[in-house]
Amino acid sequence: MSTMSELTNIKNNEPEVDWAVFIPAVFVVLICAIPLMIYTESASQLLADGRALIMDNFLWLYLLVALAAFGFCMWLAFGRFGHVKLGAPDEPPEYSDTHWVAMMFTAAIGAAVLTWGFSEPIFYLQTPPLDIAIGSSKSFEWAHMYPLLHWGIVPWSIYAVPAVPIAYMLYVKRYKVLRISSACDGALPTKGRNQIKTTIDILIVLGIVGGVTTSLGLVVPMLSAMLSTLFGIEDSMLIKMSVLALWTLLFGASVYRGLKSGIKVLADVNMVLAFLAVLFILIAGPGVFILDLTVNSIGLMFNNFISTATWTDPIDNGGFPEAWTGFYWAWWLAYTGMIALFFGRISRGRTIRQLVLGVICWGCLGTWVVLAVMGGYSLYLESNGLLDVSNILTTQGMSYVNALVIESLPFGKITLALFTILSIIFSATTIDSSAYVISSICAKNLPCDEEPRRWSRVVWAVLLALVTAGILQSGALDTVLSITVLSSVPLIPIMVLLCLSLVRWLEHDFGALVKSKELTLPRQDLNHSL
Repeated sequence: MSTMSELTNIKNNEPEVDWAVFIPAVFVVLICAIPLMIYTESASQLLADGRALIMDNFLWLYLLVALAAFGFCMWLAFGRFGHVKLGAPDEPPEYSDTHWVAMMFTAAIGAAVLTWGFSEPIFYLQTPPLDIAIGSSKSFEWAHMYPLLHWGIVPWSIYAVPAVPIAYMLYVKRYKVLRISSACDGALPTKGRNQIKTTIDILIVLGIVGGVTTSLGLVVPMLSAMLSTLFGIEDSMLIKMSVLALWTLLFGASVYRGLKSGIKVLADVNMVLAFLAVLFILIAGPGVFILDLTVNSIGLMFNNFISTATWTDPIDNGGFPEAWTGFYWAWWLAYTGMIALFFGRISRGRTIRQLVLGVICWGCLGTWVVLAVMGGYSLYLESNGLLDVSNILTTQGMSYVNALVIESLPFGKITLALFTILSIIFSATTIDSSAYVISSICAKNLPCDEEPRRWSRVVWAVLLALVTAGILQSGALDTVLSITVLSSVPLIPIMVLLCLSLVRWLEHDFGALVKSKELTLPRQDLNHSL
């Protein structure tokens, strides 16, 4: 006889919440958020020490994992399993190419690319890599190139790797649950499997929370600075918390509506707005300078891809690889849980090759265009003495770099207002995608064609905002970056498990069909040819 709870779930056609994942994850999130709000200085120092410990001792591991992700993607795309379809033989893609690309780009990057776009090259100008002289022409060129490296091929490879086993689990193995841990089944022992999977799901949730709150911890101060500049008022914690409250309402409303009616619409709007913003900077700003610099940076990046992606600075120990390349690879890893489930969920009907190359190629194109244009404009202002961007970064922080650089464009206040709106909507897409994925992980027996319970989605949107509030109390960039590094650590073994599981599944299901065969001429034909 069914219980009242079961009858309610059947009536509402909504899956149950997996309390074994939900409660521990919420508990850990609250343990992290509350001390940040109450014991700000001590908690921030503890996070910074943890980040330094990891990067000082395991930078080499992060760089190797990142390159291994790229290599694995190339094997998936161009190896013998590239044509395996993630769905039934006659099943068309669930989403059109346009919607698919829009949702991938905005979910994976969101407002973070706007946060770093104008300011990241200026950081590199102040502390150039590879012993390049500060203020030299070479420092400007490499300052424009490094964002393309940090937001390009390697990051999107890190995202693509786990997306394939998730999609394979859902649409080839036909699992009826939307859980990342289930995609590890091919590599997990039978004994104790359920306990291991519960642990994996909890770690995935915590990684997502760390990665997403890092984004929010950067974007909220940026929006606060934009509003302060726009209305000529003093920046304050009240403005930051007001921005966060507005976001929470947007996130909650969007995730409450769900994937197709909420997130997809916001993603489409974001893509159009981002394209118009980039086009405006090119036309209203120094378009030729930006295009020249971009082509030069693409050449620098590809000519030095291996050396920059593996540079640990072992002799001088200047700190650049730990502070930047290591941090970025950790950030992408922390986001992996969210991106894998989201990308896998929206990729039904595509082949492995289409998924991998679609993620990497379209992802790189989007981030390179945005970063090249925004970074190029900042460097133009700095190099021509039109705006002392470096001094703004030093004295007022990266949030005001974005606000004042945008305001320097034609129609300053109007342009700033439009960019502010763009940033708000961009962030809404990132966070509601995150809340959707986290609530999916915390759902029990969630079919891949259904959505998690609405109240769970809203709860996670609120919890993400709560952790961000704790981060904002510290007011330190190091605190924000440290959370990402710490939350990325468990994702490395989980990535390995996902890859092993996928390879074993592919060999079992398709190995005999795609086994390599030698091609030779019959002996008589060979003798005749001689």
